Amino acid sequence: MEGSDGWQFRQLLLLIDEKLGSEDVAALKFLCTDLITFRKLESVQSAMDIFQLLIDKDYLNEEDTFLLAELLYRIKYHSLLSTLGYTKEKVQERLHEKGKVSPYRQMLYELSENITNEMLQEIVFLLRNHLPKRRRTASALELLILLEKQGLLTENNVQTLEEVFTSVSPDLLATVNCYRMAKVSLPQQENTLPIKESSPSNNADIRVFNSPQETSIRFVSPSIHGHCVEEPVSSWELTGRVNSIPGSQDNMAPNLTQVFSKMNLQLSGGFSGAENEPKVSSYKMDGPQRGICLVINNVKFDGDLPERKGSYKDAWELDRVFTWLGLEVRTYTDQTSDQIKELMQTWQRSEDHKGRDCFVCCILSHGESGAVYGKDGKLVSIRTIMAHFTAKQCPQLTEKPKLFFVQACQGKDIQRPVYVEADARVPDFSSIQQSISPSESIPEEADFLLGMATIDGYVSFRHVQEGTWYIQALCSKLQLLVPRGEDILSILTEVNEDVSRRVDRYGTRKQMPQPAYTLRRKLIFPIPRGPPPSRQY
Repeated sequence: MEGSDGWQFRQLLLLIDEKLGSEDVAALKFLCTDLITFRKLESVQSAMDIFQLLIDKDYLNEEDTFLLAELLYRIKYHSLLSTLGYTKEKVQERLHEKGKVSPYRQMLYELSENITNEMLQEIVFLLRNHLPKRRRTASALELLILLEKQGLLTENNVQTLEEVFTSVSPDLLATVNCYRMAKVSLPQQENTLPIKESSPSNNADIRVFNSPQETSIRFVSPSIHGHCVEEPVSSWELTGRVNSIPGSQDNMAPNLTQVFSKMNLQLSGGFSGAENEPKVSSYKMDGPQRGICLVINNVKFDGDLPERKGSYKDAWELDRVFTWLGLEVRTYTDQTSDQIKELMQTWQRSEDHKGRDCFVCCILSHGESGAVYGKDGKLVSIRTIMAHFTAKQCPQLTEKPKLFFVQACQGKDIQRPVYVEADARVPDFSSIQQSISPSESIPEEADFLLGMATIDGYVSFRHVQEGTWYIQALCSKLQLLVPRGEDILSILTEVNEDVSRRVDRYGTRKQMPQPAYTLRRKLIFPIPRGPPPSRQY
């Protein structure tokens, strides 16, 4: 940053402030809780207020903007890092030496990102005797702050979280357990490089994984409900220097290399080479028109297939989100198998693709392995649907990304809870010749992406009022991460994380989405000018 009067520095902060919404400001306030007092943070109204507080504490200045870069990295607003002269990878490389957000605060923020509204209601109910009766908790962040104010949650005491997540979410319980075990084995103070030699509690297994960006440490916790849960501690950047640390050895604990050497673990790799890797180019997404988005929403069926209650909510959300992203959305309801094929043929021959950047097709229906049901109860192969848009069949879409999102079961039904239904019936196995995986459904050509609500052979879940787990997570993550410059595969990874952490009200039914693709470049939707649909009302 140039200019002794700090004018350019202030202009830069104002630019970042203008890009951040109210949810982003709330996240920044939470992550700064250990750096700035509660009293001062409570008066914050904008990101600029936070920046000023950090400047006053000398955490942020013209010469050193890393803390701001770290905060933007933590809330996944990677597109703003370039304004500070950073990239996602450069921030990752320096976190081990300059990061100021504590592992405790990182863990709490990760939890808040994965606590659904349903989970939040259950947690508040379980803690009703410990929370102020007149205090309304609107978000997971507010709840965690309230627990800290009540003295029920501290850096050294996460027992309350362990108790509630035992009932509400075993996955989030594993996250808390990993933090607790890591705290036993890793330094207590922030950013301390030496490590005390200590064995993880509860017979946890400690493993080391290396990548070009960082060396990550994972703790494999003991069985939870009969399963071994592996969680990356690197989510909280609990990483240390690989090289030895100079200085006096008196009163100094061994460094990471020494610790893992004594535990008969090999630590290799490092940070070299990351900057020399070739960057993947992006698809052209700056045309006069973004593209067509088809939404096929099958709700009512002939025969014994049940009505897909709640699917209208999915179709409505898809319409709002893809319209916001600049696509022209066309919705078709209750289509037979022949009508689905005819629609594909119509849009395959359409001249409307000319001059557009991409094509999106969303199919909401019942399904079986590698296929979806038409309203008439007949199956249509997913591969057949997608094959209409290969370069040979649809030259207008040659070298353009073609995205297909399929909300349908890919296996047989299971017993359903009261408010959650499975998007399938018990299949007639005589009608299925073989099991088809998502990757086998994609045409053998480039530029396709298939996002499946669930892996082959399993059911997917739908709330009879709120819609499906997968489509709601997809719409939510698109609204959150497109403004942050994330590419579609990174967004779908976040969708996987979101859905995989959801659980029905009985805590026994889970779902895992699965993307497959032949994309050759990164697909990054341009940031819309208007606010996301969720913030328009």
